[in-house]
Amino acid sequence: MADCELIPRCPFFNGKMREMPAIVVMYKESYCKTDNSQCARYMVFSALGKEKVPSTLYPNMTDTAKTIIAGAQVTGQPADATCPQAEAI
Repeated sequence: MADCELIPRCPFFNGKMREMPAIVVMYKESYCKTDNSQCARYMVFSALGKEKVPSTLYPNMTDTAKTIIAGAQVTGQPADATCPQAEAI
């Protein structure tokens, strides 16, 4: 599988989590370089757009991503209560 097309602007791929380099490497291998459809950040990006991806959302937080997406579908608004800070990928 090809690398995720969001790699050039994703905080997890670009080292913005410098305090946890080992985890970032694991995320890159698990989500960015294999199956990005399982990345929580990519899920929200795909469904709602980059402005709705919370900066606090880790790639493995798929349950939170599903909650954000479901909240947006039900109310027309993102479920920002779970991750109040939004950041463009």
